[in-house]
Amino acid sequence: MKCVFFGVLMVLGLILSTAYATESVPEKVEASSKELKREAKKTVNRAEEALCTESEAECLKLKMKNRTAETWDALKDKATDLKNKLD
Repeated sequence: MKCVFFGVLMVLGLILSTAYATESVPEKVEASSKELKREAKKTVNRAEEALCTESEAECLKLKMKNRTAETWDALKDKATDLKNKLD
């Protein structure tokens, strides 16, 4: 009986002592604005790729460059969001 009671107390103590990390309001606004900016860049890139009149190789090169830049921006933003959540 004592072991069960002690176990319940341990579990409750661990649950109640867990720190919940949340972003502050300015950090949430920053994250939203970065996401909107990324989406706008993505839309512009897609339009630019659709209007490409160069050779197929040049169009693929442009497409790859755009995808790489988009991925890099997304990774930077996610790293910043993670840092803000942990702070």
